[in-house]
Order: sequence, then C-alpha cells, then structure tokens
Amino acid sequence: MLAIVKTGGKQYKIEEGDKIKVEKLEGEEGSIITLNEVLFVGDEKEVKVGTPIVAGAKVEAKIIKTEKGDKVVGVKFKAKKRYKVKFGHRQIMTELEIISIK
Repeated sequence: MLAIVKTGGKQYKIEEGDKIKVEKLEGEEGSIITLNEVLFVGDEKEVKVGTPIVAGAKVEAKIIKTEKGDKVVGVKFKAKKRYKVKFGHRQIMTELEIISIK
C-alpha cells in the first residue's frame, strides 16, 4: 500500500514500515499519532486520489525521536552599504515510523 501525506507544508510518499523525518510534531517518543491529511492512497489494484484529501483515509505513525536537523546557513548582503550578516538555522525534526495506512 502506497500513500502520499501532507504535513508541515510538505508532501511525503510513504509505505508501511518506512521511516521519515518531518518538521516538528507534538507528542512524546514512542507515542502513536494519526496523520489525517492523506492526498493519495493506492496499490496495484486500486487507486484513490483526493480532492484534495481522501475521505476516511488516515495514516498511523510512531514517533521514534525528536532532534535538531542539519544547519542551514544564509547571508544577508546590501551592496555599497557595508552591510553583511551571516546567520544559521537548525529546524527541529521528528522521525516517524509508519505503522499502518487505512
């Protein structure tokens, strides 16, 4: 079974047993959460495409851990003004293990 879910403004293609990293979700490690924004559900026999969400479809996932992601570095610069600022950001990411697609 294959599904496409939307969380954190991004879309992820998943199957049962996959591990994915998404933007921070509320919950403790080891708890089970439900992702309700399912855009596509299908296998080799049957396909359901949502408009925009598939009615009655949901994905259950287990929170493995929450940690900071890789650092992203950015620069602000204005020419001829002697202005240059370098900054970094580390997004908090939640790692999920997909349990079931219903």
